[in-house]
Amino acid sequence: MDTRAELGRTLVVVPTYNECENVESVVGRIRATVPEADVLVADDASPDGTGEIAAALARRDPQVHVLHRPGKAGLGAAYIGGFTWGLDRAYDVLVEMDADGSHRPEELPALLAALRSADLVIGSRWVPGGRVVNWPKSREILSRGGNAYTRALLRLPVRDATGGYRAYRATTLKEIGLDDVESQGYCFQVDLTLRTVRAGLRVTEVPITFVERTRGASKMSRAIVVEALIRVTAWAFSYSRKTM
Repeated sequence: MDTRAELGRTLVVVPTYNECENVESVVGRIRATVPEADVLVADDASPDGTGEIAAALARRDPQVHVLHRPGKAGLGAAYIGGFTWGLDRAYDVLVEMDADGSHRPEELPALLAALRSADLVIGSRWVPGGRVVNWPKSREILSRGGNAYTRALLRLPVRDATGGYRAYRATTLKEIGLDDVESQGYCFQVDLTLRTVRAGLRVTEVPITFVERTRGASKMSRAIVVEALIRVTAWAFSYSRKTM
């Protein structure tokens, strides 16, 4: 499906840190599935050589680019760096996608199709038709519970506010602002969702199949979960005070 006529230029931002086993496959699948889209690998100076692999891909394919960042600064910072790179080069659509294969590039056309009538599209695990593969029950309970907590406290009409497979219009990112975003991990996703909803913009969820990585190490940590809980609670308290 060619989205250029309706959506304009698309950039898929893929943040990496120690993803040497996955980056070439993921970039290749993106290019095969949505050949009109460009890909930006935002690498946080991976010591395993991920950045060098991405640079080799870029030399072979003019639609692949690499943003070499100075060091590991977190998922949120990597995405903001990638979004800023894309906005500076006048891309019309900015996509988030993990580098570990958990977000299937083959589902990207569905997200882009939904963006025709939305400002933000979230690839959702928790709407009808969405599912996860190879997750332990404890991880599913944590994700479902965290999203329920977020939805209730922040009054978000979204089932998967922590989901990291997304397509934004460039106009959305410009309107919600990125300069003061400090959150990381799951909390970064909630932050941008909240800003989009409170700006009165249109958010749509598309069901996806989330596949747990089979190669490389997960970046999930207790600190990421704790940050999300603390920030969501603080945002809810701050908003309730403003509306009293």
